[in-house]
Amino acid sequence: MKILETTKAPGAIGPYSQGYQIDNFAFTSGQIPVNPEDGSVPEGISLQAEQSCKNVKAILESAGTKIENVFKTTCFLADMGDFAAFNEVYAKYFKSNPARSCVAVKELPKGVLCEIEAIAVISK
Repeated sequence: MKILETTKAPGAIGPYSQGYQIDNFAFTSGQIPVNPEDGSVPEGISLQAEQSCKNVKAILESAGTKIENVFKTTCFLADMGDFAAFNEVYAKYFKSNPARSCVAVKELPKGVLCEIEAIAVISK
């Protein structure tokens, strides 16, 4: 078991890690749309979905895998009215159409509009 860490995704804002590698699997923590370079959060669901996807991708790459190897995601939206716009961005990254749950939540950390977590296989 190995903790995943990269400066290309935002650091944890609580007592958790960016992710874990266990055997041939990578598990990411939920990634909100925080830019790891300056801590900023973009405005609007499309830009926020883009940043969340980039953060997930960076953590997966730190485990030696890629976003194409994701087989399960869980997505959280602050407003289901953003579902179509979120999906449009999500589809650009998760082209393999992994299994997914997408739920509306009352609130997300830092008041963001979306959060994405992923599970991927690490090819050897």
